[in-house]
Amino acid sequence: MPLSEHEQRMLEQMERALYAEDPKFASALEGSGLRTYTRRRVYQAVAGFLVGIALLMAGMVAQLIWVSVVGFLVMLGCAVLAVTGWRKAPKPGEQPAGAVRRPVRTKRSVMDRIEERWQRRRDEQGR
Repeated sequence: MPLSEHEQRMLEQMERALYAEDPKFASALEGSGLRTYTRRRVYQAVAGFLVGIALLMAGMVAQLIWVSVVGFLVMLGCAVLAVTGWRKAPKPGEQPAGAVRRPVRTKRSVMDRIEERWQRRRDEQGR
């Protein structure tokens, strides 16, 4: 369910406030590490696929069937890795599906602090 315009504005405002208050914490919450790892894995799979093509062609030129078969298997394995890695990549702002979650107690205390800061700002602006 998409957010309404008002909710999107409020979310953007909260993000800006979080970056202004604690930029180090905000950058840690972005979670780009898994996306970078997944993207790197896909690139490696594409490179392996190209190596597989080279092996396949070399086997054909040298008339060594076993080299061509190995090249084909490398291509197949790398294609499977690339496709599965691409599908498992989390979208920006999305929680990874198989991610290990922190204890609820820690998350709750962080969220409580953020909510307290937000309430303080709203109270200060309202006065």
